[in-house]
Amino acid sequence: MSYEHILLVTDLLSDADIVAQKAKRIVENRPGAKLSVLHIVKDTMVGFGYELVPASSLYDEIDDERCQEARAKLAQFLERNQLNAATSEVTTAISSSEGIVSYCHKHDVDLLVIGRHKRTGIAAWISGATADNILPNVPCDSFVVRLDKPVSA
Repeated sequence: MSYEHILLVTDLLSDADIVAQKAKRIVENRPGAKLSVLHIVKDTMVGFGYELVPASSLYDEIDDERCQEARAKLAQFLERNQLNAATSEVTTAISSSEGIVSYCHKHDVDLLVIGRHKRTGIAAWISGATADNILPNVPCDSFVVRLDKPVSA
């Protein structure tokens, strides 16, 4: 299959470079492929009486301290991994899963590259891994990189 738009999703944790290098190799072997890099910041919820509403739905652009910090980390991540991304974006979403699926649908992504941490304890029971939650819902092929370091809560 010919992949034209490859999306690298990163959590910007210490082992994100492993996933970045895999995505870089995939892009290098596909002349003409466009690489996009995405980082999701969990949206702030605003209360209106008994109702919770995502802050991003109230404003055209959310640019709080968390987003600014994430943009700086994403720039360092791109430079450190020597990634030539056509686009790099920090966006807010109710959940990482929702943000990734939405991005894939809106931007005609052909291949999603994402890391998957092993989850243990209550974290595995409550939410599972983001990759597990998005795979049934993305409209594209997925390349999941297994990361050895478990995440626990």
